[in-house]
Amino acid sequence: MDDPRKLSAQELVQLCLDSQDEASWTEFVRRFQPTIAGVVTKCVRAHMRQPKPDLIEDLTQETFLKLVANDFKALRTFEFRHERAFFGFLKVVAMRVVEDYYRKLNSDKNNNGREEEDIDTATFPVTTKPRINAADLSILMREIDQCLTEQSSEPNFTRDYTIFWLYYRQGVTADAISSLPGIGLGVKGVESTLLRLIYMLRSRLKPSQK
Repeated sequence: MDDPRKLSAQELVQLCLDSQDEASWTEFVRRFQPTIAGVVTKCVRAHMRQPKPDLIEDLTQETFLKLVANDFKALRTFEFRHERAFFGFLKVVAMRVVEDYYRKLNSDKNNNGREEEDIDTATFPVTTKPRINAADLSILMREIDQCLTEQSSEPNFTRDYTIFWLYYRQGVTADAISSLPGIGLGVKGVESTLLRLIYMLRSRLKPSQK
């Protein structure tokens, strides 16, 4: 296999998607983390003079997870027209992550959060590590799966577990999930189920990783 450090951005992303090799993802993080963290820092400074390092790390991590969520949908659908365009794309994703964070933060202050949050902007549970690679992502997925399976005694566990992984691992939309046999929920019901599980995962995963 070619040395990932010598590949263009397009070649590196394609290699990561095709092989999911840990060395490739390590290079992906090494190469693009400074750009993402720089944008996150700049955007956060627009809201506070002295950004907390933990907040910068969390939002940088959240940006990486946005890129790999739904079976790497964001990366798979990006069209490489030139090398610099990908860096622009990463900056936009990072900016949106910060904007979503502050929008939800303001919502929390005014409405206790849950009335205004929706599944499109709800943050996926994240780790506190500033960098993410294939191994870290695999560990996080196992931790999430373990938290979910601990709810196996709940009457709707099988349905809820299926909904969660269809949405986050397979990239199936809430509308499509609601139409599947055996789900028995409308679109709003599917979205409410996803949000409820996200709140549960946040409360269980976040404290244990501090």
